[in-house]
Amino acid sequence: MNEEPPGGEPGPVPLAVLAAPGGELDRLVSDGLRAVGAGAVWAVGDAGGTRGRGRRGVLGEGRYARLEADHDTLYDLASLTKIIALWPCAGVLRQAGRLPLDRPLGDYWPAAAGRPAGVVTARHLLTHTAGMPLRTNFEALYGRDRAAVRAGVLAAPLHRPPGTAVEYTDRAAVLLGHLVEHLGGAPLGELAERQVWRPLGMADTRFGPLAPDEAARAAPTECDEATGAHLRGIVHDPSARLLGGVSGNAGAFSTARDLERFLTALLDPPSALPWVAPWAAESLREQTGGLAPARGLSWLCAPGTDPAEGTFVHYGFTGTGIWISLRLGRWALLLTNKVHYNRELQPLTDLRNAFRRAVFG
Repeated sequence: MNEEPPGGEPGPVPLAVLAAPGGELDRLVSDGLRAVGAGAVWAVGDAGGTRGRGRRGVLGEGRYARLEADHDTLYDLASLTKIIALWPCAGVLRQAGRLPLDRPLGDYWPAAAGRPAGVVTARHLLTHTAGMPLRTNFEALYGRDRAAVRAGVLAAPLHRPPGTAVEYTDRAAVLLGHLVEHLGGAPLGELAERQVWRPLGMADTRFGPLAPDEAARAAPTECDEATGAHLRGIVHDPSARLLGGVSGNAGAFSTARDLERFLTALLDPPSALPWVAPWAAESLREQTGGLAPARGLSWLCAPGTDPAEGTFVHYGFTGTGIWISLRLGRWALLLTNKVHYNRELQPLTDLRNAFRRAVFG
C-alpha cells in the first residue's frame, strides 16, 4: 500500500515493502535478468542506510559460471568512476573555493592557457556541454605516452561553442581529472582514497589494476584481443587502460556494499565530510538550461522523468548503474557485468528503467 503524505497524494511505496524477499524488486530483477542474460546485485536505501538488497545469477560463462554475483563482488564501475572518484574530488575543491565553476580554465590553469580547452569552464565539463570532440580513440590520435594523451586532449579543437549542446564524452572527464589532480596536488586515486573512500569506510574501492587476490573477486568483462583472456581486475575502458588504469572517466572497482555506503552518505553526510551536503545540493539539480538530455553536475536527470522531479542516475558501460533523489530521500543501485556476455543494451535499459520506476515512481 502506498504511503499517504500530507495533501492526500499517494507517496512512493515504502522501501521495506519493495525490497522484501520475494517482493516487487526481487521479482522485477529476476524477470528482467532472463532477457539481460547476466547476473546482478541490487540494493535500495535512504539516509538511514540500506533497506534491502538482493542478488541473482552468476558472473559469467565457462569457468566463471560457478561464481555467484554477490555484494562483495568487485565490479569494474566504468563510467561510475566519474561519480565515486572524480565528482566528489571536484566537490572538495569546490567547497574549498579552489574550483571556480564558471571561469575559463585558461584563466587559472597554465596547462590550458592558449589551448582550445582554455575557453571551457569546469561547469561545461561537469555538464558535458564543453563542445569537445566526441572521438576518444586516444591511442590512434595521440599515441601511447600518457603526457602526449593529456596534451592532445587539451589541444584538440572544439567542434562546437561551449554551452550550446549536451554531448556526453569521456574527454570531459579525462580533462577534469587532470585539472583536479593539478588543483589537488596529487594523483586522482590518492585524492579519492584520502578524501572520500577511506572516510566512508569504502575499503574495497580502488583503481586497478587489482592485485591477484582482489582480481579473484572481480566480475570479468570482455575478452582482450591482445591476450585472448577476459579482462578481470583490469579496467575495460581502453582510454583509462592507456592512462595506466587511473583516469577521471573510468578505472575504479568497487562492491555493492561500498556503493551503499557512498550513496547513504550523499543523503546523510558524516560530519567528517562537510563538503558532501552542499556539493550534492548544487549538483543534483538541472544545470543545462533546457538542453536535452538534462543533466546536473556529472549526474544525468533520469530518463523518463521530469528534471524537476530530481531523480538522477549514472550508468557504466560494463553494466553498472546508481540512482539518487534528494527530494524522496532514496538511493538505489543495480550492478551487472553485462558487457562480459555481449553489448546488446536494450534488455538492460528496459530493466534499469523498470527498476527506477519501482523505486522512485
